[in-house]
Amino acid sequence: MSAAAGRPVAIHQFIATLNPHDATGTHALKLREALRAAGWRSEIFAEAIHDDLAAEAHKHWTYPEHAAEGDVAVYQFTTSSAVAGYLAERGLPLILDFHNYTGPEYFAGWEPQSVRRATAAAEELARLAPRARLGLAKSPFSEATLRRAGCRHITVVPVLADYGRVTASPDPRVAAELARLRAAGGADILFVGRVVPSKRQHDLVKALWAYRRLYDPRARLHLVGGTASYEYSKSLHGFIADLGLAAAVRVTGEVSDAALAAHFEVADVYLSLSAHEGFGVPLVEAMVAGVPVVTRGAGAVADTVADAALVLAAGDHAYVAAALHRACTDERLRGILRQAGRLRSRRIAADAAPRIVGAIERAVAEAA
Repeated sequence: MSAAAGRPVAIHQFIATLNPHDATGTHALKLREALRAAGWRSEIFAEAIHDDLAAEAHKHWTYPEHAAEGDVAVYQFTTSSAVAGYLAERGLPLILDFHNYTGPEYFAGWEPQSVRRATAAAEELARLAPRARLGLAKSPFSEATLRRAGCRHITVVPVLADYGRVTASPDPRVAAELARLRAAGGADILFVGRVVPSKRQHDLVKALWAYRRLYDPRARLHLVGGTASYEYSKSLHGFIADLGLAAAVRVTGEVSDAALAAHFEVADVYLSLSAHEGFGVPLVEAMVAGVPVVTRGAGAVADTVADAALVLAAGDHAYVAAALHRACTDERLRGILRQAGRLRSRRIAADAAPRIVGAIERAVAEAA
């Protein structure tokens, strides 16, 4: 319940797409749970809703059926969406829950449609940020992006994530297959994320090529995640084949939580060479799972991992291979990274939901 004239106020969330196994979708579902636990009416409205979550959300254009005077909108901003224009037209008190977005420069030369959508996202942020009563940034990196867009009041809060999924019971079929591969020897290197140019999976493949030639000829790379770029995905598969690594690189596509747990269970090291990250939930998942992290410090990454990872100053594949060799073979370093990772992940997750709800409640009180 809110404060103005004792009348109830709903804090509703709006999102472009509500998907399972998706960081933003999971965050929205957990935030709804936290808001309801704090006594607020709260629903989720989305432009697109995955069939598996059909009971969890409403189409955004049905919002008037649920509307009441005094409602506040929390917009989960990740990409361009019809939801942005819809909210701008309705003029609801707005809170931007900002997960950052991948800029058009990262899609240039690959996907013209993605370039257009990323350009539209920048324009929508510029339209919404100045009128937002609060921006919730997931990192200092995202805070700076919000501030440049004109958002005046910003709080840095973490993502609400289901980190426990990576330590839950693994899918037995996937675990058996990974164990079969592991029996042949060699390190297992893991990356989790959409197959898109900004995630730089081709750099991960280069690093594997160098690592196999210089240190571990039986090493494998597991690329876990769906694709949002057909052209890049097609080129990546061709690049893997050209380097003779078809048997050493597994591109899994989107997987279940239990299959993801199996991959984290077997991984020797988590490697990220992304060019852009607004936070990096899989980095924290690796820490929770006790997997040492080696990463390029792009975007929000350095702030997310703090002192709990090897943060690389360069992306040259031989340099990355040397870092991988240390992270896979130096047991003292592995122990340090595991311990630091678990401490860092606990700090990130500690009181995350109360912090976010508290920030929203203060903005709602000021808007009343």
